[in-house]
Amino acid sequence: MAKKKKSASGHVKYFADQFDDEEVLYVFRHHPIVMRKGLVFGMFGPLIGILPSAIKPDLGFSAFFIGLAAGFLLGGLIFLPDWIGWRFSVFIVTDKRFLQIKQKGLFHRSVADLQLNQIQSVNYEIAGFNETLLGFGTIKMQTYVGDLDIKDVHHPAKTQKKLLTILREQGVIGSSYPAGSVQPIIQVNEEVQEAQEA
Repeated sequence: MAKKKKSASGHVKYFADQFDDEEVLYVFRHHPIVMRKGLVFGMFGPLIGILPSAIKPDLGFSAFFIGLAAGFLLGGLIFLPDWIGWRFSVFIVTDKRFLQIKQKGLFHRSVADLQLNQIQSVNYEIAGFNETLLGFGTIKMQTYVGDLDIKDVHHPAKTQKKLLTILREQGVIGSSYPAGSVQPIIQVNEEVQEAQEA
């Protein structure tokens, strides 16, 4: 995430797309388990690096250590795209909106922007042995524009509680109708009937 910067109006900006009058309330990211595939494949790098000296031992210790160093470098390069995807994928809750910034590898970045008053409910799910043991799960948001599932979130129960607290403090959840919503259908129908009778 970007470092704190001051805008022209003097407000602190935590990320590039932040509005001048917007305050960041909560930031969370995926569980580090999302890097498991890159870590497993990256561990083959040192093995491949020492393979020549294992096949032909008369190459000596210098070939072994050079191969090991090259193997660690290869493993790091294999692991790097998954680490970048984890490090630069972030979820930001401000006093106005929810942002989902996802980075996949080096050259693919997607941003989803959702107004807080469009969120209807926030739930979580921890399914399976791995998720229970390692403490990650899925946050499920129901919105007016569709469902949003955020998989592999670290401590989903705490994250869901924090999100609900923010939504209640902002007056989004807890009211009978969200801010910016239309009138109930019954009330509109009554108004139409009164207009037809007149």
